[in-house]
Amino acid sequence: MVMKQYVIFIIFLFASLSVNAQSLKAEADSAYINKEYAKAIELYESLLEQGESGEVYYNLGNSYFKQEELGKAILNYERALLLQPGNSDISANLDIARAKTVDKVNPNPEVFFVAWIRALINLLSVDTWGYWGIAFFLSMLAALVVYFFTNRVQIRKTGFFVAIISLILCVIANFFAYEQKGKIDHRNGAIVLSPSVTVRSTPSDEGTSLFIIHEGRKVTIKDNSMKEWKEIMLEDGKVGWIPVSAIEII
Repeated sequence: MVMKQYVIFIIFLFASLSVNAQSLKAEADSAYINKEYAKAIELYESLLEQGESGEVYYNLGNSYFKQEELGKAILNYERALLLQPGNSDISANLDIARAKTVDKVNPNPEVFFVAWIRALINLLSVDTWGYWGIAFFLSMLAALVVYFFTNRVQIRKTGFFVAIISLILCVIANFFAYEQKGKIDHRNGAIVLSPSVTVRSTPSDEGTSLFIIHEGRKVTIKDNSMKEWKEIMLEDGKVGWIPVSAIEII
């Protein structure tokens, strides 16, 4: 009896949280439509405290963009794209925001094959790749059933080849899901939120000034061992140290 009451309580709690989240999102969307961007930002931020969502990050990025806070707009677009890598609307808005930043970045060209694989992995989200992995696994099992329990040679051959192809696709889908999950769990990208920051040769204000980067610039954290300073790397391979207060992890 106690267990039954506990289960009912859990179900009721999750239902209440879901209703509250939907209500909060509707209120935030309404504030955005009415051009109350500061209010929309506050509501979307509150909504994200209940869990990450690509859609909410995207809407939050749009709100910051309307407020002309490019750094935070780009930060949230990047977070949205991390969860929904194949979303063309997010990519388009991210490109628009980047075009308004001071630093104009020309990334180094990748080898065609590497770029193609990366684009393929980013075509779908981690959850979608996971669902495809399950679907291919079930397809393999069904094909094996056909292979082992059918007497007709042609059907057995078809079942065998379908099982092999399904196995290969299952492995690929799970590998892609693993890669996407790794990007989400181990985030080493960050966005500069300060108007400008001097990159130094050592983790100290007394370090030699190497170059300056500006709000909205994406950097890769190379050394995350220190509390107040992070060693960062740019797309062109330049490295240096910046205070942690100048950036925020994607």
